[in-house]
Amino acid sequence: MFDQSRINELPLQQGPAAPATAVLEGVRVIDFTHFVAGPLATMTLADFGADVIKVEAPNKGDDFRYYPPSDPELPAQGAPYLWTNRNKRSLALNMKSPEGLEVAKALIESADVLVENFSTGVMERFGLDYETCRKINPRLIYCSVSAYGRTGPYADRLGFDPIAQAESGFISMNGYSDRQGVRTGSAIMDISTAMTATNAILLALLARQRDGKGQFVEVALFDTAILMTGFAAMQHLTTGHEPQRNGNTSPDTCPSGVFECEDTPFYINCGNDGIFVRLFEQVLERPDIAHDPVLSKRANRLQSRDMLFGLMQDAFSRHPWSYWQPKLRAAGVPSGQVRTLAEALASDEARSRDLVTRIEHPVKGWIPNIATPLRLARTPARPARAAPAVGADTQEILADVLHFDEARIDALRAAGAFGG
Repeated sequence: MFDQSRINELPLQQGPAAPATAVLEGVRVIDFTHFVAGPLATMTLADFGADVIKVEAPNKGDDFRYYPPSDPELPAQGAPYLWTNRNKRSLALNMKSPEGLEVAKALIESADVLVENFSTGVMERFGLDYETCRKINPRLIYCSVSAYGRTGPYADRLGFDPIAQAESGFISMNGYSDRQGVRTGSAIMDISTAMTATNAILLALLARQRDGKGQFVEVALFDTAILMTGFAAMQHLTTGHEPQRNGNTSPDTCPSGVFECEDTPFYINCGNDGIFVRLFEQVLERPDIAHDPVLSKRANRLQSRDMLFGLMQDAFSRHPWSYWQPKLRAAGVPSGQVRTLAEALASDEARSRDLVTRIEHPVKGWIPNIATPLRLARTPARPARAAPAVGADTQEILADVLHFDEARIDALRAAGAFGG
């Protein structure tokens, strides 16, 4: 059950500062995606003006609709689904019927972009593989999101975010050295794959603007997961060193880690020698450490981590965060309180960026919304519209996009194109 009283206390979404034409206005996206990586990519396109038509199985829709929490007044509209599907329209379509496929192909003919993240072989079984769709619409950009790619010996494997974290080596790098590595609580590989897919689609649109041709675009979860291991991958390839789990400390910079002041934990990241000097000279008032000829060099500090951490922890424990935070900020030392998610969403930083607001919903009145992190001054994201119910826009899409008359729509409905 959604806590409506809490939702109603959120600030209202603010629209763009000035009227602007959405940068992707006129771009039509046919969205055959589900769960996170695909829907989050198409939502970003929708945020910036693309007409994203989410094609879903009648009645049930995307399985992600049922992830909790849900609300009895919003069947098949759980909070995670609302997070990845705003600004879209939903078309309920029975893809297993000839009449449903007829509608799908008509949509593809009208589209600029198709995005799918079914298991390998599903689109082929529907008769909607890239080669078939390219013949229907040569200008189509066909983006396929998969676990291990659509070709090769692993194309048949199913993949989810934690599997990609495990197989890419990402889990082995995270956690503490005295226990198994840990996955991230957030679906970080799904989210980064969504961002990669969005970038690939935008690049393909730019290429088509130059030569008028569509193309096949492929993004794989595993490929993105390798990227997300960061520069550790290149460190390994150049030295053979296997990254170790370092908990909250950094293997490359020192002192970087979590410290406890009088009332809360916080993180400091000394990314270079200058930050180290400012930390010890201006914040901790230890110029002798700041200008020590040995400790002032990054490589030497890595060997003296325990000693430095001991000095810092002793000093920080004597005062609350309200004392240390302004001193760290004034000295230009990157630092931040270790917050809970609730604290982060309610923070002054989040409020100053209008990241958490409420938007209108036709049933609930208001639902929460988390703003896109993409800020374009001249062509901003359009105001958020709540994610749709299953098939909420079917009639409108058939009439306004495909220009089907009532007789044709009725015949398709009678034939089962839109389910029961």
